Amino acid sequence: MLDRYSRQTLFAPIGKEGQERLRNSSVTIIGCGALGTVLANNLCRAGIGKLVIADRDYIEYNNLQRQILFDEDDIARHLPKAIAAANKLRQINSDVQIEALVEDIHADGIETLVQTTDLVLDATDNFETRYLLNDVCVKLQRPWIYSGVIASYGVTMNILPADTPCLRCVFPAMPLPGTTPTCDTAGVLNGIVGAISGIASTEALKILLHSPQVSRAMLWMDLWENTYDRLELPRQPDCPACGQHHFEFLDTLTGPHATSLCGRNAVQVRGNAGRHALTLDFPTLATRLQAVGNVQYNQFLLRFSVDSYDITLFPDGRAIIKGTADEQLARSLYARYIGM
Repeated sequence: MLDRYSRQTLFAPIGKEGQERLRNSSVTIIGCGALGTVLANNLCRAGIGKLVIADRDYIEYNNLQRQILFDEDDIARHLPKAIAAANKLRQINSDVQIEALVEDIHADGIETLVQTTDLVLDATDNFETRYLLNDVCVKLQRPWIYSGVIASYGVTMNILPADTPCLRCVFPAMPLPGTTPTCDTAGVLNGIVGAISGIASTEALKILLHSPQVSRAMLWMDLWENTYDRLELPRQPDCPACGQHHFEFLDTLTGPHATSLCGRNAVQVRGNAGRHALTLDFPTLATRLQAVGNVQYNQFLLRFSVDSYDITLFPDGRAIIKGTADEQLARSLYARYIGM
C-alpha cells in the first residue's frame, strides 16, 4: 500500500514511519456537511486507519455546491449524509476502516465515542455541540480541532488539553440563537470550505504525528477580502472547562427533546426513549401513515409529508420536521403522527 501514499511519504516530516503511525490512528469527525466531507476525504486519502463519521442529517440539493462526497443519486436514494459519505470513502480507500453513525451527538454517549479515538474534528453547524465537544475532550484529555466557515470567511483552532486554550477560554459564553450568521442567511463559498478544511486536515496529521509544528494559534481568513490573521490566545485560569474542570454541557445527561435547526426552517425532535433504546419498525409505521399521504422509506430513514410539513424519521426515533421553526409545533406534529 505504500505506493498509494508515495507522494506523502516522500515528504520528509511524514516518511514511511509516519505513514505507519497514521495507519494506526483513529479520527472522529462530528458533522458531515461542507467541512466534514472535505475533512473526511482528505484524511481517508491520507491513509488514516479508522474514520468515525457522525451526522444527524440527510442530503438536500443545496448541499451539493460544497459537500464533496455527495451526488444527485444519493438524494434520489434518500441516504443520510453519514451513510452516503461512508459509501464514497470506501470506494476511495478500501484500506481505511469507516464507521458511519446516523445520530445526533449529545451528552449521553459522547464520552464512549471520544474515549476510543485519537483526535476529534469539529465539522458541526452549531455551538451547542462544540461546547459539548470541548467539555468531553478537555475531561478526557483528547485533542480536537474547532473549525467553522460562513460566507467567504472561516476559522480553525487546535485545542490541545493542558497545553493550548480551550474553546471556552476564547468564547466563555455560547452565542445566543439568532446572533450569528448561518449558511442559510449569509451563504457560503465552497472555496473557503476547501481552504479551512485543508488547514484543519493538515493540522490533524501534525497532531497524530506529534509534530513540533502543530499550530497553537487561532487561524482566520476571508478569501473574498484577501485577509488572513493568526491570533495567539492565552489560556484562562478561571475558564469553567479547562481551568475549573466544570463541565456543564457534558453534565446535561440528555439533550433537548426539540431543537430548531439554525437557518433551515426545521426542527429536530428526539423521541422520549433514550439514545439507542429503540429501533422503529418502518414497514409497520409506513402502513399506518399511508392514510396521511405518500410514505417512502429505506433502512436508514422514513419520509412523509403532511400539510406543509416534511417529516423525516430515523430508526432511533429522532425526526427532522421541515416547514417550521416552532419547537412546540414540531413536538405536537411528532406526537400526532409518530405517537411517542
